[in-house]
Amino acid sequence: MREEREAFSKRLADAMRDAGYEPRPSVLFKLFNSRYRGKSVSFQTASRWLNGRSIPEQDKLRVLAREFGVELHALMFGASNERVAESHPTWRDGLKLQDIETLDAYLALPASRRKLVRELIAQLANPSVR
Repeated sequence: MREEREAFSKRLADAMRDAGYEPRPSVLFKLFNSRYRGKSVSFQTASRWLNGRSIPEQDKLRVLAREFGVELHALMFGASNERVAESHPTWRDGLKLQDIETLDAYLALPASRRKLVRELIAQLANPSVR
């Protein structure tokens, strides 16, 4: 189990670096809590994740994977050379968590409110309207 935690912390640090963040507990602590909708985590928890002393729960792993632009499975278990099937990009690939949350909130609106939001966006996108 210790080896798994250490391997996870290395993958997490690498994902942070690749996404342009310094892999430090203070950075992870602030970034994670600004994106996670549940109960915030402590600085010590973020430190444990980066120092190989614990692995986050599934809901937290999803947030981390999304924010750092890595596949959840790769963050959890590492990259695999085996391919079961071709992965197909989705329209959400490349979106930041904040944009995904905004789109999810929009989709949860009743149809009448979604229509209002679409009309507002159309007006804002119209270059002739100033």
